Amino acid sequence: MSPTSREKAYARKRYEKWEQKQSVKQAARRARRRNTIAAVSAIAAVGLVVGGVMFFTRDSGSSTDPVASATPTASASATPSASADTNNPCPDPTAKAGEAQSFDAAPSEADAQGKKFTVTVETTCGPLLMELDGSKAPKAVASFVFLAKKGYFDNTPCHRLTTEGIFVLQCGDPTGTGTGGPGYSYGPVENAPKDDLYPAGTIAMARQGGNGSSMGSQFFLVYKDSTIPSDNAGGYTIMGTVTGGQDVVEKVAAGGVTGGGTDGAPARAVSITSTAVAQG
Repeated sequence: MSPTSREKAYARKRYEKWEQKQSVKQAARRARRRNTIAAVSAIAAVGLVVGGVMFFTRDSGSSTDPVASATPTASASATPSASADTNNPCPDPTAKAGEAQSFDAAPSEADAQGKKFTVTVETTCGPLLMELDGSKAPKAVASFVFLAKKGYFDNTPCHRLTTEGIFVLQCGDPTGTGTGGPGYSYGPVENAPKDDLYPAGTIAMARQGGNGSSMGSQFFLVYKDSTIPSDNAGGYTIMGTVTGGQDVVEKVAAGGVTGGGTDGAPARAVSITSTAVAQG
């Protein structure tokens, strides 16, 4: 027997309600995805420079073999989880959150234009070797080198780890809150991938979602190939690669996120203890 008009209308209403629920769920998923890329701090609204990824940032001043090859490669390990090896391979005490140094303005991009820099980053989990390319991202590299030489990153915690969809360790905020920054911001986005793919070993700048001029001090290290969607400000500035010690980042990631989530403070706490910069 064919359905009556009332039955058809009832079925249509049920379908419309189902569609509405699906739309809400999809919107929520998109929002969570955007928030992973851009956690915008309310502080930014009152004039503090936020770097939130921003890639995380939420930046306020203005987010792996013993020797990895120069070409980033994806980690072969499984997606990290909080249930990973409970033996902490990073036993040294990590830095406590503190106040960030503040500077009046970003350095000139001319300081890095056409230059390459090698940065040795000592952490409580082992050393990292980075190569920064000022010919591709002069503003970001000039800022990072300036801050490193000022000791800005010394004794600062890496405050954020993401383990689902996007695989990064975020550092560069002395306050450890995701809202800290150097007192200045800069932009626009430089050297972002057109395909939104950030290979393992990538070093990129965190920023506020939708704001390409909100970069400050927070940066992120990619430990597994990640696709990070661009927003209306573009992608995320790639300023260099990890050329040694990628295993250190992987080691931290393998411990998962504190509390067992997928986005938060790394369970294996890690801090940058010092940075040394050499040109060439």
